[in-house]
Amino acid sequence: MWVQRRIDLQPRARGFHLITREIVDGVPEIAEVDVGLLHILIAHTTASLALNENASPDVRRDFETYFSTIVPEQAGRWTHTLEGPDDMPSHVKAALLGPSLTLPISAGGLALGTWQGIYLCEHRNRGGSRRVVVTLFGETRNTYDVM
Repeated sequence: MWVQRRIDLQPRARGFHLITREIVDGVPEIAEVDVGLLHILIAHTTASLALNENASPDVRRDFETYFSTIVPEQAGRWTHTLEGPDDMPSHVKAALLGPSLTLPISAGGLALGTWQGIYLCEHRNRGGSRRVVVTLFGETRNTYDVM
């Protein structure tokens, strides 16, 4: 089975936001897959995706603090500044974290660790709505060992 969907995410403030439920709800066919892969691409250059802690909001706040420290807006060295002081640092943060994730599907669900969730990493102060392209590939037959 191959399925591809576009999921439009609501605008969010700068920070790290859990979007696992939005992704799973956007591709209900995941429930039919015994073994497969889910590829998620964010179609933007100033936001990224990550897989990390899904329970404590402190982790997401600490991620924002860390990335704002290592890639500051007022670095004094940016030359790409026409779109505002948060634009070029957002490009750098997005390049560091990456635009995509490939996740395993097992027995009709994401095969993630207990405390893992999918983050939208919004690096702009006001990034607007974000679009992700989700591609599901998998087998629906019960001929595979599943975790």
